[in-house]
Amino acid sequence: MKWESKGKKKKYGLKRLGKSFIYASHGIISAYKTEQNLIVHTIALIINIVLMIVLKLSMIECAIIVIVITVVFTSEMFNTAIEYAIDMAMPQIHPLAKISKDVASGAVLISTIGAVIVGLIIYLPKIINALS
Repeated sequence: MKWESKGKKKKYGLKRLGKSFIYASHGIISAYKTEQNLIVHTIALIINIVLMIVLKLSMIECAIIVIVITVVFTSEMFNTAIEYAIDMAMPQIHPLAKISKDVASGAVLISTIGAVIVGLIIYLPKIINALS
C-alpha cells in the first residue's frame, strides 16, 4: 500500500472516495487483528443488540445506545492510532510516551464507564419491569 502525503493537491471523485473507504476498512481490520479490547467491545455490541430487541427499546433509547457504543469504538480506535504513532516515533521506552499511551487508554476507560452507566439507566428499569 502506497502512502501519500496530505500536502499534495488531489482531485475529488468517486475513485478517491472509494479508496478512502478501502483505507478506512484496512484500519478497522488492522485494529481488530491487534486489539483484544475491540473483540470485547464487539461482544458487548452483540449483547446490546439482543437486549434492544428482547426488551423492545424505543427508537430514542436504541439511538442513545448506538451513540455511546460508537463513542467507545471510536475512542478505542483513536487509542490504537495514538499507541502506534508513539511506538513509531519513540521505539525506546520513555516516561512521556508512557503517559501519552496511558492517557489515551484512560479515555477509552472513561467512554466505556459512561456507556455502562447509560446502559444501566436504560436497561435496568426494563429488566426490573420484565422480572416483576
